[in-house]
Amino acid sequence: MWWQVLLGVVGGLLLIWLALIAALWVARPEATSAREQMRLLPDVLRLVTRLARDASLPRGVRWRLWGLLAYLALPIDLVPDFIPVIGYADDAIIVALALRSVARRAGREAIARHWPGTPDGLATLERLTGVA
Repeated sequence: MWWQVLLGVVGGLLLIWLALIAALWVARPEATSAREQMRLLPDVLRLVTRLARDASLPRGVRWRLWGLLAYLALPIDLVPDFIPVIGYADDAIIVALALRSVARRAGREAIARHWPGTPDGLATLERLTGVA
């Protein structure tokens, strides 16, 4: 009997994992190249840290950002990094979705105020997150 429960849990987790991969595949931003996304990484990490420390933002927004930083710091991913293309893309997609949520709640001005990079980088970030 215990093996049936274990099999059910493993099967359920596998289905959830496959659903998340499908959602990530559908939600991937196509307008921006992977190279352009990778150039944004250091600036986005500084942006997320700055936003998470901003006491003027709502608490829920800051918690989301700290959760995003924790997800990025942990070695466990939704899609393992050894899977070609989508392995690293899941991190970029999750960052884009989290920043879209933050921008809608905190406002585009908060992101622009804390953006450490170039105006072109900010425009690319806005395009990736769908905020523009």
